[in-house]
Amino acid sequence: MGVEKSPVYRCIECSKESRELYRDYGHGVLKITICKSCQKPVDKYIEYDPVIILINAMLCKAQAYRHVLFNTTISIHGKLCIFCLLCEAYTRWLQLPGSSNKTDPGDFIRYAKEWDFYRLFGIAALEQSAFLAGIFIVLYLVMPSLLNSRSDCLLLLKALLLSNYGKLLLIPAVIWEHDYTPLCLRLISLFVLTSNTQAVRVALNVSRTQSLIAVAFGVLLENLLCCIHQNGN
Repeated sequence: MGVEKSPVYRCIECSKESRELYRDYGHGVLKITICKSCQKPVDKYIEYDPVIILINAMLCKAQAYRHVLFNTTISIHGKLCIFCLLCEAYTRWLQLPGSSNKTDPGDFIRYAKEWDFYRLFGIAALEQSAFLAGIFIVLYLVMPSLLNSRSDCLLLLKALLLSNYGKLLLIPAVIWEHDYTPLCLRLISLFVLTSNTQAVRVALNVSRTQSLIAVAFGVLLENLLCCIHQNGN
């Protein structure tokens, strides 16, 4: 029988590894572990309310990102990705001419509009895939040492999918069918890209410049795919 390895956590301040987040002295007495490298608490967020952690994540604080990625067992990134794509596809679908008009349930146009939604969902999924592929490609070409193992790739993928949470800001458009202005859509996109950049930086422990280059290449490949699709139509 193999020896079970103890989990390895990360200090949210300096990103150094730690064997424990806290020490249990019994009788309800817990003490947060101090990082041997920076002499700060390994993870202060273990005492925080989830709402506070969410607010810190929305402020793009690296400490909050490290807490979520390295010191929790959260695994909703797949479901979050699907939900974000559905919201994005529905928002695009509402912008199509006549999509918001009420039609008879038996009308052929109604079913055609439904197929438009599925088509837009597929396009959104392809664009997301192109964006992720662009990031991985540039990292493999420019900084191959950052992705040495399968676990590194999975961690980066998880970080990028979770950092798309900003697309949930499209939910009001789904609920109230509000006409979003181009400026509002640009601000949401900018926020998501900022979160993506921070996710790459935290997951791979690289500089802001390196993470920005990776995300920029992902955006470039995504826009290239959009141009190809538009020219095809």
